Amino acid sequence: MQATPDIRPWPALWALVLGFFMILVDSTIVSVATPAIMQELNADVGTVVWVTSAYLLAYAVPLLITGRLGDRIGPKKLYLTGLTVFTLASVWCGLTNSIGMLIVARVFQGLGASMMTPQTMAVITRIFPPNQRGRAMSLWGATAGVATLVGPILGGVLVDGLGWEWIFFVNVPVGVLGFVLAWRLVPDLPTHEHKFDLLGVALSTIGLFCLVFGIQEGQKHDWGRIIGPISVWGLIITGLVVIAAFLFWQSRTRSEPLLPLSLFKDRNFSLANTAITTVGFAITAMAFPLMLYAQNVRGLSPTRSALLFVPMAVISGVLAPFVGRLTDKAHPRYLAGFGLLCCSAGLFWLSQVIEPTVPIWQLLLPIGLLGVANGFMWAPIGSTATRNLPMHQAGAGAGVYNTTRQVGAVLGSAGIAVLMESRLAANLPAMSAGAGISAEGAAGKLPETLRQGFSDSMAQALLLPAAILLIGLIAAVLFARPSHLERPADITAATGIADS
Repeated sequence: MQATPDIRPWPALWALVLGFFMILVDSTIVSVATPAIMQELNADVGTVVWVTSAYLLAYAVPLLITGRLGDRIGPKKLYLTGLTVFTLASVWCGLTNSIGMLIVARVFQGLGASMMTPQTMAVITRIFPPNQRGRAMSLWGATAGVATLVGPILGGVLVDGLGWEWIFFVNVPVGVLGFVLAWRLVPDLPTHEHKFDLLGVALSTIGLFCLVFGIQEGQKHDWGRIIGPISVWGLIITGLVVIAAFLFWQSRTRSEPLLPLSLFKDRNFSLANTAITTVGFAITAMAFPLMLYAQNVRGLSPTRSALLFVPMAVISGVLAPFVGRLTDKAHPRYLAGFGLLCCSAGLFWLSQVIEPTVPIWQLLLPIGLLGVANGFMWAPIGSTATRNLPMHQAGAGAGVYNTTRQVGAVLGSAGIAVLMESRLAANLPAMSAGAGISAEGAAGKLPETLRQGFSDSMAQALLLPAAILLIGLIAAVLFARPSHLERPADITAATGIADS
């Protein structure tokens, strides 16, 4: 597809990126305010964790539906609707004076985010020609990298200076500006009269909810019972069974399926979804051990701890335009594979240098390598997933891609919590592992006798995301050459020679 003369792709993308940035910042900013929320709203750790869990659930579960809904009513309309819901829910979050209402408001924030996210990728797919999509995806990916830095730092500054409510109020001016820019700059794209698979909607919602809820709550309930006879494993197994029933129904329905399984006939789409799942897992998982080490062992404040990510964000942002241009010319297996390899190597390196008294600059070196990884992962994987999508299924494909990324993040959060608990129990048997983790750094610096064991536990936990990324690396190595690189003119421009 070629961009039409009356559509200005880059201004439209910048308008969408502003809202996407706000969503990603909101995913990380709350963790910094957790101690303040606990104190002001008189909540325990078991309750306050739902401020994040409710948001993640409401964000992840509807993505398949909102992706397809964008195809039907138009990505611009659904994006603006989601942005409105998200901004109003942010006001609600800031004004609430009870933990229960804050959790409900966060559910609406998550629903707004789920409406917005697939539309950003769908619009990129529909308004950028294939040979420019890599540069567009690089901006989309760089946004994710910068947001991981801005969220915790901005959260620390706002909580210290104005109070926890302002981590939500800050979304209001950004949301209003994002709405105006999207209204003016994002084009109204043609819609497609899809039939809505109501049984598919019900099965996918129930299945994903049970699976994600079970994974998120498993560690908190020691993988036992949640409510009465309902167990964690029962929920997870139920979720898997219902998802299997959903996939069976999608393959048999004579109506238009919610999840077109034909998308997975494209080898690159299937492999890119595998790769982004491992990236979502690793990016989420790595932050927990590093932040706990920085705060509980080194005694850094939440804001100073977040500053450790500066090299990663800066390097990722600098590399993004360069990698974007390469993505439109070079085989994605080399770019994405290099990024995934750097990410795995950076986490392994970090696990080897984490010690109670290690100089900070020795931590920054592997974190800088993670910045290189971020610069090379997001754009090649994203553009590979969307490159061959039919235009009428751009929203459905974007919904699948973002669902797998978000489920990967939930798996990373649950998996790293389990491993941290087990390593703390092994390295510090006299210490309550749960207390060390649930405090989220609020308890301050640990006694000197506990720091070595705690450091070792966090370092060992980092080996899990490093290993998971190797699965993504295998998927990236198997990427097929994109069709736009098979044309002689494009191959000559990319390599200087004809490449058969």
